[in-house]
Amino acid sequence: MAHVVILGAGTGGMPAAYEMREQLGTEHKITVINSVDYFQFVPSNPWLAVGWRKRNDITFPIAPYLKKKSIDFIADVATEIDAENNKVTVKDGQTIDYDYLLITTGPRLAFEEVEGSGPHGGHSHSVCTVDHAEMVYQEFEKLCENPGHVVVGAMPFASCFGPAYEFAFILDTALRKRKVRNKVPITMVTSEPYIGHLGLGGVGDSKGLLESECRNRDIKWITNAKTTKLEAGKMSVDQLDDDGNVVKQHELSFEFAMMLPAFKGVDAVANVEGLCNPRGFVLIDEHQRNPKYPNIFSAGVCVAIPPVEATPVPTGAPKTGYMIESMVTAVVHNIRDELAGKPATHKGTWNAICLADMGDTGAAFVALPQIPPRNVNWFKKGKWVHYAKIGFEKYFLRKMKSGKSEPFYEKFMLKTLGIERLE
Repeated sequence: MAHVVILGAGTGGMPAAYEMREQLGTEHKITVINSVDYFQFVPSNPWLAVGWRKRNDITFPIAPYLKKKSIDFIADVATEIDAENNKVTVKDGQTIDYDYLLITTGPRLAFEEVEGSGPHGGHSHSVCTVDHAEMVYQEFEKLCENPGHVVVGAMPFASCFGPAYEFAFILDTALRKRKVRNKVPITMVTSEPYIGHLGLGGVGDSKGLLESECRNRDIKWITNAKTTKLEAGKMSVDQLDDDGNVVKQHELSFEFAMMLPAFKGVDAVANVEGLCNPRGFVLIDEHQRNPKYPNIFSAGVCVAIPPVEATPVPTGAPKTGYMIESMVTAVVHNIRDELAGKPATHKGTWNAICLADMGDTGAAFVALPQIPPRNVNWFKKGKWVHYAKIGFEKYFLRKMKSGKSEPFYEKFMLKTLGIERLE
């Protein structure tokens, strides 16, 4: 009997656990370790941040659902990985031995990289966790009572820009519904070299479409923005040119700021010599396996992939839902094959597909492959995307509670987007 340990129970780790049980059967042991005892559907956080969702709508306790599939669960923070001896230690001192380790932790939010940022003792907020989104909702209610300037955007080394655009447009819609939008100027401050870059070098006409959307919603923007410091009600930003030279320095006064932070690897993972790149993301080969430790696999936001292109302010490449889904499936099938005495041959994809809500409409993009030039380079806007994202939320939460491991993108997204194959 082999013991497979999955570190992380988010949108990668939970499906991985179910798919692993389905593929390995009951003869092998599976244990999931997660820092909190609940699953959170992170894509819905921008809705929670303006009161369109409640915490209970997008979270549920993990243990009862994993137990139904005979999957063990430990709700604790991993503090150390002994990769040489195949052990994981958690905060309470418990040590868990493994034969295979799958790392799906997601990122560590590196607020410390910009002085004064972050919701815990700093002066900015995020929508990266359900706890942070709840804090934003409190600020949203205060903003409606005492309107003022709002700054939304992404710090240097951010690698997932979609939630910043989503929150800006959702906030615009929510403020209009409250009849106070005219009292709340909004500025987008982003490390992207242009609006719609998205860490992908743009997709289709994402630049034109998102610039137009910002203009239509009276959202101003600063790009190539290197946020350097936050103080109470004040943000310092260096605006760079294409050569990386400072062309303008901004001091923005604000009533409220939501800035996506830089991402790094979680400490227990980043501290393992030879496992990660300098920012703590797990190094993997084409089969999702670490070259130094062949029984350690990784999938999702925590894997190391290069940026699509060099930018004046550092930006990372996003890992979208389809990428994560395909990475997880590749890992599961490779572990299954190795246990059967076969070589690992399955590969994930870095094709990018995304649904982004805009409050009263939405945008979807497909980049096949993620790095240009592409076979498919598609970006569309429409109210159907808004409804598709709501449908995706309900479907995914239902799937996680039912313990199903069926792929979402192959069965639903392709029909919705009118694409025959994701290759």
